[in-house]
Amino acid sequence: MNDLGARQEILSRIRSMLPAPEACSAEYAALQRAYSRRGTRSCEARLELFVDRLVDYQGEVLQVEDLGSLPEAIAQALRNANEFRVIVPMELPKAWLPSGFHFQADSPLITAEIDTAEAVVTTCELAVAFTGTIILVHGGAQGRRVLTLLPGHHICIVRSDQVVEILPEALAILDKTNPATMTTISGPSATSDIEMTRIRGVHGPRHLTVILIGGKSDAP
Repeated sequence: MNDLGARQEILSRIRSMLPAPEACSAEYAALQRAYSRRGTRSCEARLELFVDRLVDYQGEVLQVEDLGSLPEAIAQALRNANEFRVIVPMELPKAWLPSGFHFQADSPLITAEIDTAEAVVTTCELAVAFTGTIILVHGGAQGRRVLTLLPGHHICIVRSDQVVEILPEALAILDKTNPATMTTISGPSATSDIEMTRIRGVHGPRHLTVILIGGKSDAP
């Protein structure tokens, strides 16, 4: 038996030991779900919790009322970090970008070009208030995954209607679209060594700025 035949034989044996998909679906449906599946906070309280979590994780939060305020908010985030070279996804609207900075669209760029950028600006898919988590599925203006890993500063635009209270709510929404790739971000990238010294920027951006749209005017 050649290598290909041996491989098919092994895979065939594995498949024969797996339960039928119908059985798996029935077993999954029968699971007890005693945990909370929907949040109870008002919109105002939910956004306040989201901001509190982000700040606790040492993220920067800028709250604006509408899309018209985005250019100034992005400019403020870049000025605060003293940054000039920025990468953006091709699909990010140019009207959102302020003047006075060098914005380079991902056309797509090679890794070496992305690595020279100081910051990246993207949107997101959802956000979870309870954990202060941003969820990206890397489509459209959310950009490729590599764009959100290499630059040292991630500026993420989040609409207030994208913020849910708890993770099960977010997963229920994502289940409808079944994204192929998903990244969750809870604050700037950080880790600790054996002496518990906190180091930022090891696995991704060392700075995170969230621009929250609608957070100033939403009612409960």
